[in-house]
Amino acid sequence: MAQADSKVLVLGALAGVAGISLAVVCYHGFKSKRRSSCPGLHLNRTNQQGSGFMLVDGPGVPNGQAEVLERLEALLQCVSELKDEMKALKNALPMLQDQVREELRERRGSPLHRTTPTRRKRPAATIARADGRSSEEAESEGGYMTALTDSDDEKQSSGEQSDEEQPVDKLSVFLERIDCLHQGCESDKKQSLNILLEQREEFGQSSEFLWRLTRAYCDIHDISSTLEEKKTHAEAGKNVGEEAVSLNPTCAESHQWYAIMCGIMAEYDTIQNKIKNGYIFKDHLDKAIELKPEDPMSYYLLGRWCYAVAQLSWIERKVAATLFGDPPSATVEDALKNFLKVEELHPAYSKLNYVFLAKCYKDLGQREKARTMCEAACSMNTVSKEDEEAQKELDLLCPALGLLYTWCQGIGEFVTGSDSGQLPPV
Repeated sequence: MAQADSKVLVLGALAGVAGISLAVVCYHGFKSKRRSSCPGLHLNRTNQQGSGFMLVDGPGVPNGQAEVLERLEALLQCVSELKDEMKALKNALPMLQDQVREELRERRGSPLHRTTPTRRKRPAATIARADGRSSEEAESEGGYMTALTDSDDEKQSSGEQSDEEQPVDKLSVFLERIDCLHQGCESDKKQSLNILLEQREEFGQSSEFLWRLTRAYCDIHDISSTLEEKKTHAEAGKNVGEEAVSLNPTCAESHQWYAIMCGIMAEYDTIQNKIKNGYIFKDHLDKAIELKPEDPMSYYLLGRWCYAVAQLSWIERKVAATLFGDPPSATVEDALKNFLKVEELHPAYSKLNYVFLAKCYKDLGQREKARTMCEAACSMNTVSKEDEEAQKELDLLCPALGLLYTWCQGIGEFVTGSDSGQLPPV
């Protein structure tokens, strides 16, 4: 930008010289006419004056014309001074190019320049000339260059293109790093929370940042060893999740992770707060599905909620009706519908989704389908803590369905007993 401004300055100054030169030509024509028509006017040339001319009024020159001639003399004085300035400007141009490039490098290296996502387009660097000459050949009437040389212009163009590349969005790079840590081991998850807390002051007004901080609290809750630590992280995560939803109510992930933290907090609250958090959980999951209907995780969570509500005891339903008037309502069919939606959107989504499909089919009396889901679950590897939870559920569910999963010479196979749950001899 600074180089373009310097070009405009030079060209503007040269345009002024051209205009002044035209005025001088007109003046000389006027002077020659006045000499022929006004014999009393005498012009004495001298090299000691700045303009090179002195005007002497004769008896036949009117006062108005003499004033015009005096102004033209002052104009010639300005032309002489401007020529000196143009010489100095010409000498400064080569150094100006290096100074501008150095300034651009310093700006690009500063943190403020790196975090500002801007994209600028450079205007055309070439200037059309009527006579077809290059900028090296083009000179003004006074003999001065009218622009930078073509080779300098090409160097300047390549320099600007490299310096004006769009800086990387710092927040986007940061969030990509956090997402990678979320997929890692326990130490990566702990590092993710620490980094997020360090950067909260800078990025705390972004809902994309806040729902990831909520997710990080959820990760740390799951890997914490003591009940007190789990409860502390659950409370902190719920507060951050509520802030994320308030900041941007149209972000599906904010609703999703706030719902998850409300579900986690239900483990540590009284019955009244547990039921209240259940309502909040359902409301925000519905909102997340409305905003992002193709996310299988939301349907999986909603299936878990429906299945838990369907298993509520009579006493728990009565307590909910007493406290809220309208107790939560859901059936095993509702849960099954959501778990099947997960499989539709993402086949083999998780080991636990297969387990809950098996539970739903078992409760509905469809044992063959339940066995099929158990086989599908057992075929998946146990990698995460969620998978370990699923395996514990399978260890109880398979015998109830008359299935025994054994290993024979490194090959896994199911041995099916009777529907009464009687296991065959191993």
